[in-house]
Amino acid sequence: MTSPADPATKPSLPAATQGALTRYRAIAYVVGVMLLVLVFVAMPLKYFGDNPAVMNVVGPLHGFLYVVYLLFSFDLARRVRWPLTRLVLVALAGTIPFLSFYAERKVHHDLTR
Repeated sequence: MTSPADPATKPSLPAATQGALTRYRAIAYVVGVMLLVLVFVAMPLKYFGDNPAVMNVVGPLHGFLYVVYLLFSFDLARRVRWPLTRLVLVALAGTIPFLSFYAERKVHHDLTR
C-alpha cells in the first residue's frame, strides 16, 4: 500500500492540465471517428456512388472539428510545455486515419504514468 508521501507515487496533474487533457482526449476521439467516416464512407459514396450528399455534410464538419482539435492540442501543449515538434506531430495525427487514436493513448499514457 502506498501513501501520498511515498516517492514512488507520481503526483496527479493540476486540475487545469487534467481538464485540458480530458478535452484533448474527447476531441481526438471525435476527430478520429469523423475522419474514418469521411475516408471510408463519404468519399467512396461521392466518388464511386456519385452521391456527394454525405461528403457535403461530413467534410465541413470534420474540418471544423479538426480546428477545434488543433486548439485543444495547443492548449494542452502549452500547459505541459511540449516542444514544438511534439505539438506538430500530435496536430498531424488528426489528418491520418487511425493515428489520432494512437496519439491520444500515447499522450494520455505519457502524462499520467
